[in-house]
Amino acid sequence: MFRTALSILILPAIVISLCASRSSAAENYPVHPDSKSQDGVPKGEIKGPFEWRSEIFPGTVREYAVYVPAQYDAEKPACSMIVQDGLRKAQQWKLPTVLDNLIHKGDVPVQIGIFVSPGVVPATKPGSRPRLNRSFEYDAMGDRYVSFLLEEIIPEVAKTYNLSTNPNDRLIAGSSSGAIAAFTAAWERPNEFRRVFSGIGTYTSLRGGDEYPSLIRKFENKPLRIYLQDGSNDLDIFAGSWWMANQAMLSSLNYSGYDVAHDWGEGGHSGKHSTAIMPDALRWLWRGYPEPIRPGVPPKRRMELVIPGEKWEVVSSGHQYTDSPAVNAVGEVFFADREAGTIHMINLDGNVTDFAIAGEGIGGLMFGPDGLLYGCHRGKRAIVRFSPFGKMETVVPDTMCNDLVMLPDGTGYFTDPERQTVNRFTSDGEADVVAQGINFPNGVIVSADQSQLFVSDTRGRFTFAFMIAPDGSLQHGQKYDHVHIPDSSSFSGADGWTVDSEGRRYLTTKLGLQVFDEGGRCNLILAFPADATWMSNVCFGGPKLDTLYLTCEDKVFRRKIKANGILSWKAPSKR
Repeated sequence: MFRTALSILILPAIVISLCASRSSAAENYPVHPDSKSQDGVPKGEIKGPFEWRSEIFPGTVREYAVYVPAQYDAEKPACSMIVQDGLRKAQQWKLPTVLDNLIHKGDVPVQIGIFVSPGVVPATKPGSRPRLNRSFEYDAMGDRYVSFLLEEIIPEVAKTYNLSTNPNDRLIAGSSSGAIAAFTAAWERPNEFRRVFSGIGTYTSLRGGDEYPSLIRKFENKPLRIYLQDGSNDLDIFAGSWWMANQAMLSSLNYSGYDVAHDWGEGGHSGKHSTAIMPDALRWLWRGYPEPIRPGVPPKRRMELVIPGEKWEVVSSGHQYTDSPAVNAVGEVFFADREAGTIHMINLDGNVTDFAIAGEGIGGLMFGPDGLLYGCHRGKRAIVRFSPFGKMETVVPDTMCNDLVMLPDGTGYFTDPERQTVNRFTSDGEADVVAQGINFPNGVIVSADQSQLFVSDTRGRFTFAFMIAPDGSLQHGQKYDHVHIPDSSSFSGADGWTVDSEGRRYLTTKLGLQVFDEGGRCNLILAFPADATWMSNVCFGGPKLDTLYLTCEDKVFRRKIKANGILSWKAPSKR
């Protein structure tokens, strides 16, 4: 039954090939010398194919095969080349012979080939059809497929062969949907894969892949090297034009300064062209090895915020759940460990000290014009404030506050996700509702000139903007910032805000720290620090307010950028 399912799996690729332009049938490329068996070259072995039943893709069955070069030495960790669409694709590309020749010549390092087929869920009864998982696994955005490779297939192969775990030692390749799967694996886990070969890549709207050209331009650079191949007569169907999509990928990768090469032809949706160029493409992808691949420097950016070489660094760790960084007048940063009920201070020299014991549920910190630290206390259902010595007092009782912002006149705004409201309060304890109806109002910040209030919606994909009237009421509320959402989620995870002197707004989300211009357009996305999965809040700190402080789960990170923050509780910024 499994063999029958695999034969059915091949049909979509055949159908797509038949849909390609007639000119593809006329494609004729000479066989590359390194794709032919050569005298005196040791031959590697193909092991398998083996059957694999996945847990990450429940119910699926697939095959994988392993190429072992003659030069493999079990005492030395070997590089690896992972190919989607299994042994069939590897043989079409003549990879066993190509790798034999290139490894023998020293043009590429010794590497184990891992050729993995897409999954099939076998039929459950006679006469019914199996579920074909190729598009679901390959065309999808997000990290499910790369998790499958890293948690299931690679460890299984590593039981028999000594595989290097250095991302610089891994190449991943594919054709059509297998190509976008290869790119997505490296994009999602650049700490695991650094080299990508993409043949006739499906960067179209089958499952969201058409977003890549814009995401590449917005995300800070990742340490990747990419080789693209396509032909001008590739598919042009309901999902888009493959030819135009691949050119858009190249344009974005060049714009962002990636190490990228391309080979354009006139062919259609077939593997003829990629087969012909495979030896030279592999040479290019492995050139300079073992020199590590590093992020390229963008030749231009609309927002020149990233400082080359600057990365997130840990300032404090070992907490339960960090949240709500707040900066005082001299640039010292305070943050809450919400579940532990404590507040800590990061001195200008980077040392972390204890500031106050407030009780579980403290968060939403921000200084006020009186020099006192205000906060939201979920446990006490109150807005509180702290003296310079950490003594806590209640400001607004009997209210559920999630996050707040303070203004120069001593008033402020806070969000209440339970009632789905935005509220205004005064330092003498008065509070009233000024907006309502947001699904999950969370972070709140004012614009640099203090004329607008912005509220994040954790469960939506837009933020909300309001004009602040002279009497403090909110007017003309509307959805505003367009927040990018990861494919694996139905909501943005938008949480905390900060703003810089140029009016740019920085928002923590499930996809990263997204930076918006005054028009509500995301221009830049700063990736998560290593191993972090949730950003709760962010602020500027340091003596020049030129360093971002980011609370992520049990840690606090910092990173210097080319921007300066402002203090909302001081005079408005005028540019």
